[in-house]
Amino acid sequence: MAPIQNPRIIFNSIPEGYPIPGETLVVDTSESIDPDTAPLGGGALLKIICISVDPYLRGRMREPHIPSYFPAFPLHKPIHNFAVARVLRSENPDVKVGQHLYGWLDFTHYQIVDAEGLKKLRVLPEGTGVPWSAYVGAAGMPGQTAYYGWKVLEPKKGETIYISTAAGPVGSAVVQLAKAAGLKVIASAGQEGKLQFLRELGADVVFNYKTANLEEILKEHAPIDIYWDHVGGKTLDAVLPRMNLHGRILIVGHVSSYNSKPDPVYNLDQFLALRIRMYGFLVTDHEEQYGKEFYDVVPGKIARGELKYTETVVHSLEEAPQLILDVQQGNNAGKAVVVLEDN
Repeated sequence: MAPIQNPRIIFNSIPEGYPIPGETLVVDTSESIDPDTAPLGGGALLKIICISVDPYLRGRMREPHIPSYFPAFPLHKPIHNFAVARVLRSENPDVKVGQHLYGWLDFTHYQIVDAEGLKKLRVLPEGTGVPWSAYVGAAGMPGQTAYYGWKVLEPKKGETIYISTAAGPVGSAVVQLAKAAGLKVIASAGQEGKLQFLRELGADVVFNYKTANLEEILKEHAPIDIYWDHVGGKTLDAVLPRMNLHGRILIVGHVSSYNSKPDPVYNLDQFLALRIRMYGFLVTDHEEQYGKEFYDVVPGKIARGELKYTETVVHSLEEAPQLILDVQQGNNAGKAVVVLEDN
C-alpha cells in the first residue's frame, strides 16, 4: 500500500480561557504512514477506533512547570486520551492481530506502540454486545470513576446524595449506582434534555443549576450525607452548610475553574462543625484494587441494559477540537467521543 495521510490533533498554544479550535488545538495533516510496511520495532500498529473527550483535558493545556495530577501536554505534539484501537500488525507475541486494546493513545488514525507501551494497554473482550465507544465511557474511565468512587464513599441505604453536573458520563453512572443502593438522589444539570435524562434514570430531585436557587434546593432537602463534586467553587461553598454530621465529599473534578480563576470557598468552618470528610479522588489510584471487578461486572450490566448512558459523537478528527470546547462549555450530552471506525 502507498503511504496514506495520518492526521493528528496537535497542542498548538496554551489558552488563557477556553481552548480555541484551530488555535489551541489544530489538525495536522503533514504526517503519513504505510500501514503495510511501517517498521514496528517489536511493537504493534494500531488503528484508532474511538477516542474519549473528557473535561480534565483542559487541565493539561498549561505551562509545563505548573504542577497538577497529570503532566501538561507538550506543545506542538499530539494530544492523547483514553481510546480503543484495533491491532492491524504485531511483532509482539502478547498482542494479536484483530484484538481491541484500551488505554492512552494519540488523537490520530494510526499509531505504532512499542513493547513497553503495549504493556500499559488492556485487551478488551470480543463479542460482548457492548459498543466500542462505551469502553471509553460507561465501560471505561468515566464508569470506573463512578464505580471506584462509590467504593471509597461506602454509602448506606437511606442516605441523601447530591451529584453536580449529574448528566455527564460519571454523574449519570453515580445516579444509577445510588438509586440501586437505596439512596435519595439530588441531581443537577444545565439543559432540559439533560434534566429529562436524569429523571429517566430515577433521580428523586432534578434541577437546572443555571436557573434554580441552589441554596434553597439544598436547604429544602438537607441534610446531605454525600456530595459528589465535579465543579468546586461556589457550588461546593453552598453545599458545605447543608451537609450532615460526618458527611462525605468526593472531589472528582473542579470544572468551574478549568477555564477561569477559581472562586473562593468561605464555609470551610463547616468541616470542623460537622466533622466532614473530603476526599480528593483520582481513578488511577484505585485501578489495581477494583479494576478486575469493574470489568467483570460493568460491561455485562451495559449489555443487559441495566446501566444506561448517552453519547455525543463526532466522526472525524477535524471535529474533535470543537467537541473538546463543547465539553468545557457543557454543550454536549452524556459522553463525548470521537468515533473514527465502527468495528
